Amino acid sequence: MATPPYQIRADHDARTIVVYQAYSPAIADAALRAGRFVAPFSFQRMTWIKPSFLWLMHRSNWARKPGQERILAVRMTREGWEEALSRAVLTTADPAAVARAAVHVQWDPERSVRGAALNHYSIQVGISRHLIRAFTDDWIVGLTDVTPRSARPRR
Repeated sequence: MATPPYQIRADHDARTIVVYQAYSPAIADAALRAGRFVAPFSFQRMTWIKPSFLWLMHRSNWARKPGQERILAVRMTREGWEEALSRAVLTTADPAAVARAAVHVQWDPERSVRGAALNHYSIQVGISRHLIRAFTDDWIVGLTDVTPRSARPRR
């Protein structure tokens, strides 16, 4: 059976889903100490969450891109995830609708462990500053530093 081209593939259970984010050490350390996002995390800009670990590895150059050296697994409620998706607009929609949206969604090619683009897509969800407090204060149930998993496989 062929892999569906657009499908949310994620570590999840009945109550939660894991998404990944890459941050600077200062943001990651503060968040891990507090158990939630706190300053210097910015509550004034969009934050992108990604259920695909490999896509985030591609995006952060395996945690080597400046400002993305730390990888956090963010366990959030399914209720929050579903709320975000219910308010989402595809980034390919009408630009005025995208500008007004509290949540942006885009689909990017999934990546292999070697970084090659695959023929199916992974979702990215951008949570705007208008909804960021719900994400950080209500939807997140746990943060885990998974940076050690980000060592690039040998080619």
